Amino acid sequence: EVLNAMSLNLIKELDTEVSRMGSDDRVKAIIITGSGEKAFSAGADIHEMRTLTPAQLSEGHQIRYDSHWRIANCRKPIIGAINGLCYGGGTVLASSLDFLIGCEKSNFRFLAVVYGQMNATWTLPVMIGWPMAKEILYTGRVISPEEAYRIGLLNHLVPSSDLLEKATELASNIANNHPPSVETVKRLMLTNLDKSWEEMHLREHAARQGQNLPLEQGFKEFIGRKGR
Repeated sequence: EVLNAMSLNLIKELDTEVSRMGSDDRVKAIIITGSGEKAFSAGADIHEMRTLTPAQLSEGHQIRYDSHWRIANCRKPIIGAINGLCYGGGTVLASSLDFLIGCEKSNFRFLAVVYGQMNATWTLPVMIGWPMAKEILYTGRVISPEEAYRIGLLNHLVPSSDLLEKATELASNIANNHPPSVETVKRLMLTNLDKSWEEMHLREHAARQGQNLPLEQGFKEFIGRKGR
C-alpha cells in the first residue's frame, strides 16, 4: 500500500532476518524483492518521519546506516530482484547488495541531493564506476531499466514475469558451489577495498551529521565519538 516505504520497523526486521540467515549454514544465498507489483521500495517512510522528534530522526538515521552496513557485509551473497521503482532509501539498500536483477519496471532514482542529503557515495561508485556514479548522485535523475542495465547497475534485465525465476536460477547456481569458497570470495572482494570502503561509509555519515563543519574536522570528530 505504501510502495514498500522503509519504515524503521521494516529496516529493523530486514536487518534481523538478514543477520539470522547470514548465520544459518543451511542458507547459501538470499534474494530480496519488494512486495506487490509496483515497487522494490519508494524509499524512506516520509509519513513516519513527519511524526518523529529530532532525536528520534537522528536515532533513525543511525539505525539505517548501521543496518545498511551489516546487510552489505552479510556473509551470504544477496541478490536484489528489483520488481518495480527503486527510489531514495530503496536505492541505498539495493546498491548495498551483491548484485541486482531488473525488469521493465525497474526505475531508479538516487534522491538524496534533492532534499539536502547525501547517500550511496560508498556503494554506487564501486558498482558502476566513478564518472557515471557522479552524474547519477549529482543530478538525482531517474534511471530507466535499460540505462541501469547498460551502465552495470543491473546484472540482468528480464521481463517482470521472469524476474524471480532468474533471481532463483542465479541463487541456485551460487548455492550449488562450495559455500565457504563463495563466502571467502565475497569477504576478499570487500576487504580488498580495506578500510577505504568503510572510511567512505563513515565519511558520508560524518558529513550528514555535521554539514556545517569542514569535511576533515567533521570526520575526525565523528570517528572520535565512535572511539576509533
